[in-house]
Amino acid sequence: MDSKKFIDICKNSVAEYFNKNVDITDKKKITKDDVFVVWSCKTLQNNKALLSTTVSDGMYYELTYNGDKEELYFDAYKKWENICISLKKEI
Repeated sequence: MDSKKFIDICKNSVAEYFNKNVDITDKKKITKDDVFVVWSCKTLQNNKALLSTTVSDGMYYELTYNGDKEELYFDAYKKWENICISLKKEI
């Protein structure tokens, strides 16, 4: 699968997942235009991408396409913390 098609499928998948799982009291729906790619890679027949949305909910999404099996694997994660660890004294 080419990278452009893969990214389009990923963005649609993330938007569909968000809209299906968002708390109804949030009254929020997104489109694929609200989804952005943080990182992507294509190796041989496989693709992988990390995506997020314009919603500030701490979620990010990892999608992997297995070209041998023609399967897409979807993982959704929540960022709990962002901690800075200084390594200046370690070097």
